Amino acid sequence: MPQTIEAVMDKKGHVRLKEPMHLPETRRVLVTILEAEPVARIPETAPLSESALAADWTRPEEDDAWSHLQQVQSS
Repeated sequence: MPQTIEAVMDKKGHVRLKEPMHLPETRRVLVTILEAEPVARIPETAPLSESALAADWTRPEEDDAWSHLQQVQSS
């Protein structure tokens, strides 16, 4: 199962993990370079899920599931 851990990369590209990590064998990793400081007060991982959620929200099943909230009741 994929895990996300925080690390710091210096100008030379050396990666230092914030916490020790022990793996049973060599693994592939993905490195995402973030801003030095967060630009906004939203979590940095929020934009990563935006495209996946956008695709999910446009499904007809989602429209059906939330349709009761879109109905306007007349008085």
